[in-house]
Amino acid sequence: MNASFIMPNNSATVGMASSNDLRYNPWLHRFALLTAACCFLLLFIGGLVTSHQAGLSVPDWPTSYGWNMFTFPMKDWIGNIFYEHTHRLFASFVGLLILVQAFLLQRYETRSWVKRLGWLALGGVILQGILGGMTVLLYLPPAVSSAHAGLGQAVFCLSLAIAMVTGKRWEETSTKIIEPSRFGVRMLSLITVIVIFTQLIVGAWMRHTFSGLAIPTFPLAPNGGLVPDFTSFGTVINFLHTRVGAFLVTLLTFTTARIVFRYHSKNRRLAVATLLAMFLLGVQITLGAITIWTQKAVTPTTLHVSCGAAILGTMTYIMILSWHVYAAHDAGKVTTTAAIAGAKA
Repeated sequence: MNASFIMPNNSATVGMASSNDLRYNPWLHRFALLTAACCFLLLFIGGLVTSHQAGLSVPDWPTSYGWNMFTFPMKDWIGNIFYEHTHRLFASFVGLLILVQAFLLQRYETRSWVKRLGWLALGGVILQGILGGMTVLLYLPPAVSSAHAGLGQAVFCLSLAIAMVTGKRWEETSTKIIEPSRFGVRMLSLITVIVIFTQLIVGAWMRHTFSGLAIPTFPLAPNGGLVPDFTSFGTVINFLHTRVGAFLVTLLTFTTARIVFRYHSKNRRLAVATLLAMFLLGVQITLGAITIWTQKAVTPTTLHVSCGAAILGTMTYIMILSWHVYAAHDAGKVTTTAAIAGAKA
């Protein structure tokens, strides 16, 4: 890796715990991986509910047509009821996984900050369930529905983070490499994650306000230009998502990739994840175009939502890994100054 120098990864320089204080538990890590995978699958199932407009197919909550949701007869899982009820059941299963994960972290994890991540994920999924219920009881208000969708993405990223930090390879890094520039992969990946998350929130708002076809053509607007005639709020939100947001995400993803391949190409995990992010971005843009061209057909629309979550997860992985492996550009100056002062003393 190209870098100015390598800095020891000890508490005096980077605030990391010694590997002697940590215990790798393979079963805990595997459970965290399962939880993160199920969180992603839940996002896909939630996308199916919205794509089928099935959010009110079961009009009561927390019951299902007066039944306890776990005893609701399978013979009645028909039409859109199947999508909504399956979503509720799988969401309950994911909530159980995150609850168990939180207690496993308290029992087997030695790092207090990782334990707090477990409680934070649990609090997030509980709030997620409450927002899901409110979307039904309040008849799908866009603000609540969009918050429900956004929080689902956040819980998925938290679960991914827990899976990463409980892995064996997390503590293999005994040194931190100083980034060669002030505006490197750490800062770029962080900004990219924020922009992607914002893009997904705008996309959720667009879906829940039925603005997905407010601009019914792609890549040009109906007026033949890149910028449409803003005749409604739906047109504005659609333009922000399908044009402005998509452009920013693409620009930031490829800028991050440029930094990775220029300075950190020898970091195999980072390079592979970056390649995956660029591939998923290409798939996402294609799915977005197909969604418009097919007038929001269920399959491409749902895959578009899921691919967006995959891009967010991949970039979150890149961000967490880069902040773990690399140190800020100014850290070298701080360490050097401290070493000189110690030598003089």
